[in-house]
This record gives sequence, C-alpha cells and structure tokens, in this order.
Amino acid sequence: MTLRTFLLGACSALAFAGMASAETLTIATVNNGDMIRMQKLTDDFKAKNPGIDLEWVTLEENVLRQKVTTDIATKGGQYDVLTIGTYEVPIWAKQGWLLPLDNLGDAYDANDLLPAIRSGISMDGKLYAAPFYGESSMVMYRKDLFDAAGLKMPDAPTWDFIADAAKKITNKDKEIYGICLRGKAGWGENMAFLTAMSNSFGARWFDEQWKPQFDQPEWKDTLNFYVNLMKEAGPPGASSNGFNENLALFQTGKCGMWIDATVAASFVSNPKESTVADKVGFALAPDKGLGKRGNWLWAWNLAIPAGSQKVEAAEKFVAWATSKDYTNLVAEKEGWLNAPPGTRTSLYANAEYQKAAPFAKMTLDSINSADPTKPTVKPVPYVGVQFVAIPEFQGIGTAVGQQFSAALAGQISVDQALKSAQQLATREMTKAGYIK
Repeated sequence: MTLRTFLLGACSALAFAGMASAETLTIATVNNGDMIRMQKLTDDFKAKNPGIDLEWVTLEENVLRQKVTTDIATKGGQYDVLTIGTYEVPIWAKQGWLLPLDNLGDAYDANDLLPAIRSGISMDGKLYAAPFYGESSMVMYRKDLFDAAGLKMPDAPTWDFIADAAKKITNKDKEIYGICLRGKAGWGENMAFLTAMSNSFGARWFDEQWKPQFDQPEWKDTLNFYVNLMKEAGPPGASSNGFNENLALFQTGKCGMWIDATVAASFVSNPKESTVADKVGFALAPDKGLGKRGNWLWAWNLAIPAGSQKVEAAEKFVAWATSKDYTNLVAEKEGWLNAPPGTRTSLYANAEYQKAAPFAKMTLDSINSADPTKPTVKPVPYVGVQFVAIPEFQGIGTAVGQQFSAALAGQISVDQALKSAQQLATREMTKAGYIK
C-alpha cells in the first residue's frame, strides 16, 4: 500500500465517521410566522453546530397539538424537540413527560425571562420549556377607517364601543368587515378567544365545585354578543377562520378591527407583508366594566420529551432558538420589528426595539395584566386565562368549541350550543371525578 492510498483511506474513514456521528433532530412546530422565520435562519445554528442536522415537521395549530400530544402520551419518540403551549407544559411536566431544561448554557440568562411567562412554564423552580415567543391579546385596528367614520379608539375600549365601531366601519360592498374574530373550532382557536372574552363578561368555565357554568346568563350574554356582532360586522365564513386566516384578511385590508394575539402586531405593521402597515393602531383588549379585560396569556415554547436519545443536541437547539443572540440575529437579518416578542425583559428595555415597534409597551402591559390565578370576576378552582389547566380541558374545550363554531355558522342556535356545552362538559367532568 502506498502512502497516498493509506492517506486517502484514512481521510475517507474520518469523513465516514463524521457522517455517522451527525445527529438529526426532528422538530415539531406550528405554522406561525415567527416559527417559519426561525426555520429560515437555522444556517446560523448549523454553522455553530456542524454535527447536528434539523428536520422540520410544520403543522397547523390544531393538528400540531393532536400529533404531539398523541406522540408524547404513547412514548412514540417521533420528535426530539416539541413546540407546545403554556397549557401543556405544567401538566406534562407533572406527568414526567418533559425534561427539565437545566443545561441551556451560562449565556442563556433565564432570569431575563418575563416573570409572567416564566412562571407558566416552570415547576418547582425549574424550567420545563423555553419560550420562543410570548403573547397576550389586544385590539388591532385601521386608523384610516376610524378617521373616515369620525371615531376615536380609546386606549382601553369597552365591548360596547367595539361593537358600535365595527358596525360603523363595515362596508360589505367593498369587502371591508368591521371586525374579524376567531371562529374555527378548537380549545386553542375559537375557545382561546371566547374564554378570554367570557372572563370580561363575568362568565367562568366551572364554579368552585367544578360544575360547568354554560347554563348561566353570563355565558349566554357572551355568546349572543359574539354571534350577533360577527353576523352584522364580520366576514363571511368566519366559523372557518383561526389566527392565520384572520391575519391574512387583516393584512389585505378586509378587517377594520382584529382582536387577537399581540404577536400579530409585527406582521400587520410590516410593509413587506401587510397592505395596511402604515394605517394600524393598537388598543387594550376590551372590557365590560366588571374589572377584567378580555386578554389572555400564552407562550409558544420549545421542550424536550423525556426519554429522548438526543438530549444534548436538543438542548443546544432550544438554547439557540430562545436566546438573546437569536433575538439579535432576527433584528440583524429582518429588523427589530420582527424580533420574537413577549419573552425577555431586555427586549422591552431596548431603545431600538421600542422605536421600531409602536406596540411594544401595549404588548408588555397586556402580558403583565393577565392573571392566570384570578382569571375571572368570580372565584374559580382553576388556573389559566384562556384555558383551564387540567388535562381534560383539551378534549372538553375542543368539543365546546365545535358547538360554538356551529352557532356562529348558523347551524344551531346559541341556546342549543350552550345546552350541548353544559351537557358534554358535565358528563366529562363527572367521568373524570371532578363532580361527585
């Protein structure tokens, strides 16, 4: 064997060894704009971690929840990194389904995370997920349409003002609808909005004995108000619209108002994505004069399932995607307006971000004002603003959401929807042992 042959063989062996040692992380994520942007920026991660490849499974919100929940509950092991919400983290951590994130590196600075967001994804003082972006909800509205109608949006509007304004700025001949709200069935779709809204109307999911409350007048007031408003001033086919569908409607100039996640503010303000970017104003989520606003508290987080065979690589990815450096990377590539919001104190102290994002203070105020421990006007036995933090809520919430979506579509009456919601919630809560 010549020296040249030996060296070529050695190099080939080393190359093969390098290929064999490369790990592929399978990451399940939601098809929201910030997550899609993250996928475009992963060359930065790969450059810093050449031994790690990434494979993406990007799904619509309801489908993601279903697939990820099934996989982790059955120990399927399909995913190395999960995108999950504030609802799942404490429940799954308690089940032992998630690994604590103890090794995100010295530079991670978990103390910089906003306390309201951090507390929702921690158990016994340990992080069980890292927040990619956090949100509350607020009103986004067209200032030009308000000016033309002689209206002025208050910083803290009431639901009555919103309803009146929505009707005045609707012009169906021009396909401009006064208000766009979620109608697509799902505990994290229409029920996220309607639960937060119902809190401000004095409604609650359960009383102190866990008895469902859909037979009470507060829920009837909430659902009647919502359905009537959407019939008069909402877009056609609203019962099929979730976050992404309403975002598209607003960006193309078809919504006068949209009440939804604060994270949408950067999308509707971005002239590259929104035809009305220079016409958007912001206000706090509405109230009914009872001391609670209709805003929620949420984060999309990255977590590592227990039993993962690729923990070290997964920790590196989670740390990269939720770090201060990632925020700076987005700012460098796409501008401060597009930095993932709602997770870090340092972002809201950043003068460049404040200048680029006119919605920054309102987002922070909305996040800080949401109280998961006292979400409603009356006392409740549960934690959670736009959800109830019990394992059964995922199924019950989606089933109730289907009834309410059907009411919005005109397939059943509001009274029928509430009666069905009361019956199915009572049945499931009795079966689960909450109601004795």
